[in-house]
Formats: sequence, C-alpha cells, structure tokens
Amino acid sequence: MENKLSRHMKAWLGMIAAVVLATSAVSAGLKQSSAPDFTLKSNEGENIRLSEYRGEVVLINFWASWCGPCRQEMPLLSELHDKYHALGFTVLGVNVEADTRKARKLLQDLPVSFPVVFDSDSVVSKQYDVVAMPSTVLVDRDGNMRYLHKGYKPGLEDVYQQQVRDLVRE
Repeated sequence: MENKLSRHMKAWLGMIAAVVLATSAVSAGLKQSSAPDFTLKSNEGENIRLSEYRGEVVLINFWASWCGPCRQEMPLLSELHDKYHALGFTVLGVNVEADTRKARKLLQDLPVSFPVVFDSDSVVSKQYDVVAMPSTVLVDRDGNMRYLHKGYKPGLEDVYQQQVRDLVRE
C-alpha cells in the first residue's frame, strides 16, 4: 500500500512540476491584439517585414548572444521551424544587441534555418515590451499575438510545439 501511494505521489509531483515548468516561463492566452509590424535588416542583408508573413503562423524569438538559454533554445527552434515550415509556419529570430558582431559570430558557430533580423536600436523590442531573454511571441495567421513566453527552460519547446500545432490547424 505504501509503495503504491509513493508511486501516486511521484506521479502527482511530476504533473505539478510540469505545470510549474510551463507556467513559470509562459504567459499563455494573451488577449488577442495585433502584433506590431516591423521591418528589420536580416543577417542575409535583406529587409524583412513581419506583415509579409500574414497568413502564416510566426514564432518571434527575441534573443541575445550573451544569453545562455537563448543559445540552448536556438537549435530547438530551428528544428521546430523545419518541422512545420511546409504547413505555413516560420520562426523569426530577433537579435536585440546594439553591436551585431557577436550575434553574427554566434550564427556562424550555431547556424539556424530560420531568418534572423537585427533590432540594434531596440525599437521592436520596446514595441513588444521585451523584458526577459529570450522572449517568444506566437502570432496567428491573422497577425494576432496569441502566446507570450518569457525566458526558456528545457521542456518549453514541447509547449511551443503544441501551440504551433494548434495555430497551424486554425
């Protein structure tokens, strides 16, 4: 009986830990509001405008080269981009550093398959009220912000994947 109770307690604690993990880094269920449009220069040298992605689900990820969790998350975001891109989904990385040299170096060492743009003046970061690194916003096909994630902890990519699946199906 005690062993059975112990297993139930462990299962219960595991579920609580999963919820805490998800809610500690996530503010889901935003009031629907339009994602502010922006145009920024990409690492490829072209201008990228958010509104050009209207009709697609977009995950906007604000990051910095000095941010350990950002570096940990980037390959996972690249995998997510590759997995769902054919269904009308893209990841858009927004580097927030004033000096882009370290970000460009990081992209050489840790290449990603999604477009990366540079917000060296912090204009877009301010529009999106970015206060944590990384910060991730999921935008639906109509251009509405639907989910906001502040920070990153391992396992959060599973939450991203479920939210992307839900938005792609809409």
